[in-house]
Amino acid sequence: MLNDPVLVNDWHVVALATDLQEGKTMAVRLLEEDLVLWRVGTSICVWQDLCVHRGTRLSLGKIENETLACPYHGWVYDQDGQCIRYPAHPEQKPSERAHTKVYKARERYGWIWVCLGEPAQDIPVFAQWDDPTYRKILCGPYEYKASAPRAIENFLDVTHFPFVHQSYLGDPEHAEINDYTVEINEDGITASDINIWQPDPDGTGQGANVSYIYRVYRPFTAGFIKSSAGPHFAMFFTITPVAPDLSRAWAYVAMDYSNLTDEEARQYQNMITLQDVPIVESQRPELLPLDLQAELHLRSDRTAIAYRKWLRQLGLTFGTA
Repeated sequence: MLNDPVLVNDWHVVALATDLQEGKTMAVRLLEEDLVLWRVGTSICVWQDLCVHRGTRLSLGKIENETLACPYHGWVYDQDGQCIRYPAHPEQKPSERAHTKVYKARERYGWIWVCLGEPAQDIPVFAQWDDPTYRKILCGPYEYKASAPRAIENFLDVTHFPFVHQSYLGDPEHAEINDYTVEINEDGITASDINIWQPDPDGTGQGANVSYIYRVYRPFTAGFIKSSAGPHFAMFFTITPVAPDLSRAWAYVAMDYSNLTDEEARQYQNMITLQDVPIVESQRPELLPLDLQAELHLRSDRTAIAYRKWLRQLGLTFGTA
């Protein structure tokens, strides 16, 4: 496991809740730690994917009677991660040391979140989740062969819209960005009153001058909402840091209009994200520079500048230079 206290003590999405079925194990990876997930009733168990006997992956094992058995020598673990039976020595009580490494898991927004340490904060709030006026449309996951900070910074950047997302989110003839405001506080970052002309901001085919508010809740979780008049559109976006050069993005689109079906909205977001992926994967250096002198910046880069400053304040080391 990579040793970054900021991320170890944070919550990260590792799977869709619907993909983890009772009686089945699931192997996932977070911060270069291999994990096994399995359900016991309404509870989710998440352990290091390793039998303490000979290091076999427990995700290859068998679930039976609320226990998980290693596929190699059949060691049986209860839901707390304690081995309760050695099949080769059924009369012997297993040692307390015969215990898996257990982590915390929670289910929220239809995702399974995992914390590898002690959670410093709660799972970030998706403001539109409990608002019945919004439809919530699940998108992703999307894979980037790139660092998580690079992927989040791309999500926060609107100045690439006219070029990477031409004819959809921007127009090279209208690439100007206004003098918007950015604040850093204990809850993260807020960038307000970002105005941009968009040919098709929400997938309806109607061009408009649009205002956005962007927020960064945790190092790898952010969102925005269209704040100008008319139909409202929002996104909640979170990145799983799988490894320094591998990230997995999960998203919800929230909208209070019905011009698009859920599948049309999902396909639109797929298209936009897949335009971003090769750009993010091409960036050099691969790690996000936190030294503001390492790259050139303009006034329109205020959100990215604030993001880098905030990560440095937090002491984040993963995926940064």
